[in-house]
Amino acid sequence: MVSQTIEDYLKAIYKVGKSEGKVTTSATADRMKVSAASVTNMFTKLANMKLIRHTPYQGVELTEAGERVALEVIRHHRLMELYLSQILGMSWDKVDAEAERLEHVISDEFEDRIADALGQPTRDPHGAPIPGKDGTIDEGDDEKLSNVEVGQSVVVRRVSDRDPDILRYLESLGLLPDRRVILKERGVFHGPLVITVAEKDHAISENVASNVWVSRQ
Repeated sequence: MVSQTIEDYLKAIYKVGKSEGKVTTSATADRMKVSAASVTNMFTKLANMKLIRHTPYQGVELTEAGERVALEVIRHHRLMELYLSQILGMSWDKVDAEAERLEHVISDEFEDRIADALGQPTRDPHGAPIPGKDGTIDEGDDEKLSNVEVGQSVVVRRVSDRDPDILRYLESLGLLPDRRVILKERGVFHGPLVITVAEKDHAISENVASNVWVSRQ
């Protein structure tokens, strides 16, 4: 049996790997909000369980078994987020915390019923891809809004759900999944980015822009 703590670590390792490429102790500790020593101990445990491969000074990566567990937890989480948002009417800045509590306890049958009730969705309220029942996931080739060239017109694909305050701010600007955005100006020395959303201009920081992933379609 895999504990909830182990599931949380595997999910975190998967997400850090996708966002940063290299899964380090410090990056995992930051995402899990625990000490580096705790992460080091867990990495050793996960390696012994054959859920990760750990190369000293090179970070870790999930094994096939570890990724399978991580994607199952992510599927539960994102289905719950969508259910809480669409069916129960919770705002998108609150569903992540609730889904964190529920993702570990729903049964396979309940998961199937939620997916059916929602029409077998492929994305959660924040635009993140929902892994399939078979463990596959379409991560796409999205890039951060902060990396877009001036003058480029892009479409928001997903936003980070880690910070409720940023989610509320993005919603106030209309920076929602499937919304078209134009980057008009970029300030020097990491200055603000001026974007156009729904025919309105807004100045946002690079930090805010780094929480938004877009596609050039």
